[in-house]
Amino acid sequence: MEKDSKIYVAGHRGMVGSAIVRELERQGYRNIVTRTHKELDLCSQPEVNRFFEAEKPEYVFLAAAKVGGIEANKNALADFMYENMMLEMNVIHAAWTSGCKKLLFLGSSCIYPRMAEQPMKESCLLTGELEKTNEAYALAKISGLKYCEFLNRQYGTDYISVMPTNLYGPNDNYHPTHSHVLPALIRRFHEAKESGAPFVTCWGDGSPLREFLYVDDLAELCVFLMNNYSSDETINAGTGKELTIKELTGLVAEIVGYKGEIRWDTSKPNGTPRKLLDVSKAKKLGWKYKTELRDGIRLAYEDFLNNPVRAER
Repeated sequence: MEKDSKIYVAGHRGMVGSAIVRELERQGYRNIVTRTHKELDLCSQPEVNRFFEAEKPEYVFLAAAKVGGIEANKNALADFMYENMMLEMNVIHAAWTSGCKKLLFLGSSCIYPRMAEQPMKESCLLTGELEKTNEAYALAKISGLKYCEFLNRQYGTDYISVMPTNLYGPNDNYHPTHSHVLPALIRRFHEAKESGAPFVTCWGDGSPLREFLYVDDLAELCVFLMNNYSSDETINAGTGKELTIKELTGLVAEIVGYKGEIRWDTSKPNGTPRKLLDVSKAKKLGWKYKTELRDGIRLAYEDFLNNPVRAER
């Protein structure tokens, strides 16, 4: 990408999209195109087609998505599948028909089989059953990355896909029921500290293993790949490190400053037992994460405290 190339970041108000915009601006890119949901409904094919015909972006970062934690996914399976499928297909197809030079599609580690061999290589895709609690979202993301691959194979496009592990950081969603585990814990422990609650109850038994990547580190990788990588093969993005949900919970409580008891509701689902990505491909390309988890959680908590409106989402 040239510094004055026209770059469209879809989903620029979300955690990932806003991080990509920050990274592009940090590196001196000055022709960044964005649209809010009110300005452009990505689920509307006519609207998306008109936008691409008018703007003709040269590069596209597709970071827009309908996202949420276990409860949100479980309660809105059809919505998660439909909205993600529609917006992905609309943007990718319009990028192709309008002559976009390159597109980067952002997926999720939930695309991999529930019981995949750990750490999960990119090649384990579609080799086993998906985790039921986020199956709809995973199927939509798999369709997006496969559409990019098939366009490359059939029409010679240069569309690439990145599959990040669990993300966190500035501009996260802290909704009490619709957020992912780390921001949900930040909010829960902060509110418990403020109210003086004697205990906090968390879902499951705390045994699942998870990996977490600070979103600004992912953004740096995305810009790097847009400039340096071309292939049908997806790239995993993670740290290569994992910890149990129980360990994560204790770490968040410590950083937030909550001193009460942590209880576990084993009637609630744990989700996938283990999700660790094999990040050897990204390392071979010269990328490595920078932000350690403890430091990243501190930064995320500062963001939560400094953005009370965001915390209400």
